[in-house]
Amino acid sequence: MRPTPITADLVRGAAELESTPRGLRPHRLPGWARRQFPDPYLGQMQAQTAGVRLVLRTAATALTLTTHPSRLSYRGLPRPRGRIDVAVDGAVVLRDELTGGDHTELDPATGAATPHPGLSHTTAVAGLPGRETTVEIWLPHNESVELVALHADAPITAAPGPGRRWVHYGSSISQGSNASGPTDVWTAIAARAAGVQLRNLGFGGNALVDPFVARTIRDAPAELISVKLGINVVNADAMRLRAFVPAVHGFLDTLRDGHPDTPLLLISPLHCGIHEHTPGPGAFDPASIATGTPRFIATGDPDDVPRGRLTLTVVRKALAEIAAQRADPNLHHLDGTALYGPADAETHPLPDGLHPDTAAHRIIGTRFAEYLRRF
Repeated sequence: MRPTPITADLVRGAAELESTPRGLRPHRLPGWARRQFPDPYLGQMQAQTAGVRLVLRTAATALTLTTHPSRLSYRGLPRPRGRIDVAVDGAVVLRDELTGGDHTELDPATGAATPHPGLSHTTAVAGLPGRETTVEIWLPHNESVELVALHADAPITAAPGPGRRWVHYGSSISQGSNASGPTDVWTAIAARAAGVQLRNLGFGGNALVDPFVARTIRDAPAELISVKLGINVVNADAMRLRAFVPAVHGFLDTLRDGHPDTPLLLISPLHCGIHEHTPGPGAFDPASIATGTPRFIATGDPDDVPRGRLTLTVVRKALAEIAAQRADPNLHHLDGTALYGPADAETHPLPDGLHPDTAAHRIIGTRFAEYLRRF
């Protein structure tokens, strides 16, 4: 098979590609934002390639993509590996679990980090039809990867223009926590169902109304923008109501500087029982650690809500009021419980008390696709 250079026109959903000794590392935030706020945790989340994919046209019957994964884990708390999904003319034909790569293991008791270097991983796609098709290679939503090499038995070119572009900002749920693979994340499900091109700015633990994210979205091409806020602000206990409301207004103001008329959807939090009426911070339930299946709890005091501490109930009310206050005919508000509400929590409970599983991601994504089709 012949090598094909991996160039920026083959990659969608990334802000930029960083050259490394092995190849190219996609980043979902631009370099200026990473330099402005060089937080290690945010750095890890934005380097995980949620929504990033190679989109190419080829008449090949077989191709391979070699990647070098990097992941973080906690000792005693095993986490499933990332996955690469391959779609041909829209249909997923391969779900390839990653192997090898570099692995950093953290001791949750001491904070000590133990590195485990590993080999690169090759995803082999066989049985392609041998006529011009569109192949999408979805990179893992929960690991970062370097793009090392691409080979095929026929020429590869970039697919035609991206079509309608959707930029979405959100938390670990938008990034894909607890989904089994990159095309099982609700944002990817919605984008594929509605036929739009996704740029996923969901950052685990980091949807904190950051101004540099607003500027990133302001400068990004988009025909539709959605902003899903609340859960991280609550479970990080990051703001009080007095700070949250003007911060959201400022975030939306910045988006409008670059996209004055683009349809903009402001989404409030999904249902999450632990934080509906109890403020953060969130924490692991100590009793669950020993079981190997940790669950989250809320540790704040509900009596502090009148003094401005945030719960999901408070945030939903605030976001609805913000949307109503702004004289913006292209700003739309969506109550997140329409995507996943109390009744859904009864039939599809959050396995760790915070994140939906794959089945719930599918429910959320299918419902949100209906909203995408309206714009």
